[in-house]
Amino acid sequence: MNSVFGIIEAFKRFLLEIGDISDFAGRFFKEVFKPPFEFKEFLRQCYNMGNRSLLLVGVTGFIIGLVFTLQSRPTLQQFGAVSWIPAMVSVSIIREIGPIITALICAGRIGSGIGAELGSMRVTEQIDAMEVSGTNPFKYLVVTRILATTLMLPILVFIGDGVALLGSFLVENLKGDVSLLLYFTQVFNHLEFFDVIPSTIKSFFFGFAIGLVGCFKGYYCKKGTAGVGLAANSAVVFSSMLLFIIDFIAVFVSNVFYDV
Repeated sequence: MNSVFGIIEAFKRFLLEIGDISDFAGRFFKEVFKPPFEFKEFLRQCYNMGNRSLLLVGVTGFIIGLVFTLQSRPTLQQFGAVSWIPAMVSVSIIREIGPIITALICAGRIGSGIGAELGSMRVTEQIDAMEVSGTNPFKYLVVTRILATTLMLPILVFIGDGVALLGSFLVENLKGDVSLLLYFTQVFNHLEFFDVIPSTIKSFFFGFAIGLVGCFKGYYCKKGTAGVGLAANSAVVFSSMLLFIIDFIAVFVSNVFYDV
C-alpha cells in the first residue's frame, strides 16, 4: 500500500514539475522578443555548446555508422539484399537514430553543464547580485542558452548524420568494394524530403527541451552546494525522458501526415 502511495506522490511531483517548466517556458517566450538582445552572449553560448560538442558527436556518429552496418550486413547477406544497405542505413540514421542519439549525447554534455553552471551561480548568489544591480539575469543567462541549444542541435545532428554515413561507407568499401560515388548515389536515390524535414523539425524541439530543462533546474537550484550536483543530474534525467516523449509525438504526427 505504501508503494502505491509513493507512486502516486511521485506522479504528482512529476505533474507539478511539468507545470513549473511550462511557466518557465512561457516566461522565456515573453522575454525572448524584448530588448536588449544579448547577441554576444548568445554567440558565446553557441560556440560553447556547438564547437565543444562537435568531437563527441562526430566520434559517436562514426561508431554508430560502423556498428549499424556491420550488424546489418550478415542478415541482409543471407537474403541477397546487400545492395539495400546504403538505403536502409541512410533512412534509419537520418529519420531516427541520428537525431535521438545526438540529442541524448547533448542532454548529457550540454544539459548537465547548464544545470551545474546556473546552479553554482544561484548558490553563490551571483544571480541575486545581477538582479540587485539592475541586470535581467533571465534574459542574459536563460534566454541566450535556450536559443543556443535550439539552434546548435540541428547543426550537430546534420554533422552526426554525415559522419555516421561515412562510417557506414567505410564498412561497405572494405567488405563489398563499394565506391564513394556509388554508395552516396544509392543513399540520395532513396532519401526523400519526408525523411529529412520531420527529423530536422524535431531536432529544434530536442534542442529547446535540453536548454529549457537545464536552465530550469539550474536557475531554481536549492540546498546549497549539494543542490548543484542534484540540478546537473536531474537536468540530464528529466531532459532525456522528455526527448523520448517529444520523439514519440513527432513520429506519431509525421506518420499521420504521411498516411494522408
